[in-house]
Amino acid sequence: MAERDFYEILGVPRTADQDEIQRAYRKLARTYHPDVNKAPDAEDRFKEVSEAYEVLSDPETRRRYDAFGPDFRRVPEGVDPAAYARARAGAGAGAGRGWAGPGPAWARGPGGEEIHFTTGEGFEGIDLEDLFGGVFGGRGRRAAGRGWGPVPGADQEAELPLTVEEAYRGGRRTITIPGPGGGRTLQVNIPAGVTDGQRIRLAGQGGAGTDGARAGDLYLVARITDHPRYRLEGRDIHVRLPLTPSEAALGATIAVDTPGGEAKVKVPPGTSSGRRLRLRGQGMPNPRGRPGDLLAEARIMVPPRLGDEERRLYEQLARISAFNPRSPS
Repeated sequence: MAERDFYEILGVPRTADQDEIQRAYRKLARTYHPDVNKAPDAEDRFKEVSEAYEVLSDPETRRRYDAFGPDFRRVPEGVDPAAYARARAGAGAGAGRGWAGPGPAWARGPGGEEIHFTTGEGFEGIDLEDLFGGVFGGRGRRAAGRGWGPVPGADQEAELPLTVEEAYRGGRRTITIPGPGGGRTLQVNIPAGVTDGQRIRLAGQGGAGTDGARAGDLYLVARITDHPRYRLEGRDIHVRLPLTPSEAALGATIAVDTPGGEAKVKVPPGTSSGRRLRLRGQGMPNPRGRPGDLLAEARIMVPPRLGDEERRLYEQLARISAFNPRSPS
C-alpha cells in the first residue's frame, strides 16, 4: 500500500508555513488523542498525524521529504534530488558493491540500500566507492572490511498534550511514540509546573545509532490544551470569579477552584466586573524559582428570574440609590 502524503494527512498545502502546520497538527491531535477519542482507529490516526507533524515541523527534515518523498529517510546526505529522481526512473541492477558500466549505475548506501543512477549521468568509468565516500562523510574505500562506521542516532521531537491539571501536578505518564511496528510506549516523569512549549529531554530515546554508536535523544514539547475554566499566561493562572451584586457591593470571601485545590479569594467592597484579584504564589509551580499567581476576574451575575421579595428589594434599592454607572466621574 502506498504511503500517504504527510501534507494530505495534516490537510495543509505543500506551501503551508510552520504556523499553519502547527495549527493543523494541534487541531487533529486534540481530535484523535486516545485519551479523548475512543474510536477504534483513533490511536492509528493520532500516530499518523504525529509522524506527519514530526517530519514537516523540522525545516531540514521537511526539505528532504519534499526532495525525496517517502524515501527521504533512506537517501544519504549529499545525493542530488534531480539525479535521484532520474535514477528511480531507470531499471535493472548490477552485482557486487556497485556498478558504473553500461546500464544503470548503482552503489550501496550505509543501510544496505541500493542508490541507482541511470546511464548518461557521467558515471561511466567512475569508482562509485570513491564517489560515495564523499557523499557518506568520507567513508568510502577506507571503510572496507568494517562497514560504514558508527553513526550516532538522530535527536527526535514529539509533542506532549497535557491538561492544565497534568501540567500543574506533574507526575508519571505513559505515552506512545509513533513509529514502525506500532511505535514505542514510554514512561515519562513530567515535572510539576511544566509550561507550554517547554521541552522534556529523554536521553537515549531518539533515533538508533549504527555499529554501536549512541542513540539520539527524544525531546517532548509540552502543549497545554485549552481548558473550560483556566487560562494560562506563562505561570499565571486566570480564572473567572462569578459574584452576586451584594457580594460585589458589600465584599465577601469566595472559594474558587484551582488546579491545586480550593483557594479563598477576598473580594473588597465595591468590586466591579473586570477587576482582577491576585493571589500571589497560587499559580503554576516553578521548581527553579517563584511560582506564578492566580488572577481571579470578577464577573457580577444577576438572577435570571426574581422572586417577589427580591423584586421588591431591588425596586426599593433603585429608588434610594444615587449611583449612576454611566455618569462621568
